[in-house]
Formats: sequence, structure tokens, C-alpha cells
Amino acid sequence: MAAPRGNDAHTIRSERRHTRRSVLAGLAAFGALGAAGCTRVASASGENGGDLLERLRAQGVVRLGIAGEVPFGYIDRDGRLTGEAPELARAIFGRLGVKRVQPVPTEFGSLIPGLNAQQFDVVAAGMYVTPDRCEQVIFADPDYQMPDAFIVRKGNPLGLRTYADALRRHAKIATGTGYAQIQHAVEAGFKENDLVIVPDQVAGLNAVESGRVDLFAATAVTARMVARGSAKAESTKPFVALVGGKPKADGGAFAFRPTETRLRDAFNAELHKLRRSGELYRIVRPFGFTKAEMTTLTAKELCRR
Repeated sequence: MAAPRGNDAHTIRSERRHTRRSVLAGLAAFGALGAAGCTRVASASGENGGDLLERLRAQGVVRLGIAGEVPFGYIDRDGRLTGEAPELARAIFGRLGVKRVQPVPTEFGSLIPGLNAQQFDVVAAGMYVTPDRCEQVIFADPDYQMPDAFIVRKGNPLGLRTYADALRRHAKIATGTGYAQIQHAVEAGFKENDLVIVPDQVAGLNAVESGRVDLFAATAVTARMVARGSAKAESTKPFVALVGGKPKADGGAFAFRPTETRLRDAFNAELHKLRRSGELYRIVRPFGFTKAEMTTLTAKELCRR
């Protein structure tokens, strides 16, 4: 997932279909919660690494900023907060003595501003660690790393497996608002104004199924999850995009306000325990993650790229 961009070339309205009822029900609940999730949290002192962890333990609840994206963090059809990041948050914050998690839904581009405006305590949305973001927030170490994949029509008639393939075949590409795949496509030689920017992965799938685009570029796990119920589309094998001529491994992590280093460090300690025990993979596997997407990348090295 990537930083939002202000000048999207095109926007396609999602066609809500029967086969995506669970996603749509979750998004409806997401919107309802968004209206109720605007209360500001109390500000931290910022001294000695902040005191937010102590206050969260006293309150018994941590507020999670989510962006309603399957499978990273969303509200399901039953109105329950779930996804890779929220379930991991439940496990880690439970170990830290904070028993409940509460969602604060917002748009992806509002996650960092909302965090720093104290609208919630932590970003739990599978956010990629990038140098630009590292200037605004502090990250835990990544809990996953992710290659790209495409959603294409059944049988992949154009043989689209990489951005180079897509460029060579003059394929029409769609990707999501704020997705890292915008940069990946541009690095491969596409003009940003020629990309079709859609609001979410459901709209991307619809665009492929209807023939309006040749492919939808996303993270490998998103492509797998969204295409698996489609009779007209499929996901391609994962591949690593080239940025600056080099393979680029993106890692997603939880984000914290820069003053809250004590909370970030305590979170990291529990994350590393879960990774060593194998429990981390058991938590994220139901959301389509594979062992190949587990990682030992650190926030420090990703912030330097």
C-alpha cells in the first residue's frame, strides 16, 4: 500500500454484484462506524518515549485506524472488525495488557493525518513502510512483505505476468487509489495519466471482468483474495516489481505517532516473539498470506530506501 496521490487519472465507480456481498456488507458497516469514530484520543506527553501504553492499559482499549481494505483491515458482513492487521493487533495488544481493540475507519490517505491528529492510537492497515512516511510516523518492523500480482481475464489471454509484459502488449492497466502499484507501473514505462485509478479492489475486479481494462495491479494477496470467487477473472503468479532497476520488496507494518517510541518498542518485542514461535503466520494465514510473504525485514532498513 502506498501514499495517496492528488491527481488520479480516472475513477471507475464500483459495480456492486451479488458475488461480492460479504465485501460490500463490510464496507457498509465500515461507513457506519466511520461516522461514530471521530472522537479524539487524549494527547501523550511525548516525554521519555510517551505514556500511551500505560494509558491504554488503564483504559483497556486501543483505537485502530483502518482503511476498509480486504484482507488488511476491514469490517466484515457481521459488523466485526477483522483482517490481517486487526487480528494481529488483538494478539499483540492482549499480550501488552490491552484487552479490546476498537476500529476507527477512515480513507487510506487520511490514516497518517488522523494518527497525528490523535483520532486513533495506531494505524493497523497493512501500511507499506516508505521513506516519506518514516518522516511522519514511526513504524514497527514489518509483519509481512509483499510482491505484486495482476487480476486478468480467465486464461490470461494476453500473457500478462509482469509490468514489462503489460507495456509490450500495450495493456490497459487499472490499480487502486494510493496503491504502490502506481509507482511500479510508472517505473516500468507507463505514463501515470494513462493508468485507470479505481476506488478499491472490487472496482478493479469489475473493470477486468467487463473488459474495460486488461489487468488490475495489486498486492499478491489482494489479487488472490479478490479473484478467487470470479468466474471471469483470475490472479497471476506473484512477482517482484523493479524500482530504480532493482527488485523492490515492500513491507507492511503498524504505524505510531513519533512521540510514542515506548509503545512501538513494546509492540515490536511481542511481534518478534510471535514471529519466532510461528504464531504470526498462523494469525495471518486465514487472510490469504503464505509463508513466502513472511519477512525478517526491519523498519529501519525500509526507511532508508
